[in-house]
Amino acid sequence: MNQLHYMTWEEVDSLVKSGIETALLPIGATEQHGPHLGCGVDSSIAEKVCYAAAEQTDVLLMPTLPYGCSIGHSKRWPGTMALQPKTLIDVVKDIGDWAYDSGFKKLFLVNGHVTNFAPLRCALEMLRAEHDDMMVALINTPQISDRVKKEHFHDAEDWHANDAETSLMMAIDEAMVRPDKCEDSDDEDRTIDSVFSHPVNRTSSNGVTGNPSLSTKEKGEELFQWMVEDFCELINKGIKEKPPLNASYFEKVK
Repeated sequence: MNQLHYMTWEEVDSLVKSGIETALLPIGATEQHGPHLGCGVDSSIAEKVCYAAAEQTDVLLMPTLPYGCSIGHSKRWPGTMALQPKTLIDVVKDIGDWAYDSGFKKLFLVNGHVTNFAPLRCALEMLRAEHDDMMVALINTPQISDRVKKEHFHDAEDWHANDAETSLMMAIDEAMVRPDKCEDSDDEDRTIDSVFSHPVNRTSSNGVTGNPSLSTKEKGEELFQWMVEDFCELINKGIKEKPPLNASYFEKVK
């Protein structure tokens, strides 16, 4: 496996010259996950899915970005360390620029935190507008495939620290879990009929939405296997992909 963290510049150069031009950037968050899960859940999921996929595909695995746009979690619960959306845009754009300059023209932004999506989409737009021959994909780990999405959303539409996340942590990062505190949220999903988007302090009393009491290690192992299998399929498809049309971003029609 090709991990940038451990590679020398000569090894990176050789990797690119061998024809490997695809990189994975895991992006997570550091935020409260209720009384039963550690604050690094989203980063851990993104990192471990990417690590497992990088073992099975011809890509470069970049170091995980452990901070994200978590300002919606409010300051009600200690432990959340959030970036502003504009900061996350700039950080990922800068990383993408340097990845491109190192020779990686295909970049997967692998996002483990739901509300990172909008800033990451902005960074994607900026990268492909600046680098004409760069392709960027934004993959949300809970939505890698239909079966993965169904499992994540089964106990709440606005889920957080729920059955799926807790089961995953039991399987892939057990130190994150406090089994004696896996109590279901005393709140139903309050966002179902909402017109406006509300921060978590106004939707949950304990930072949880969903039913972590349903979680098991076995369910987490199966879900993680699905995530890796389906992500590897996307990666391999992306490695072969070419732009639908060979038209420059910068060249005007004559």
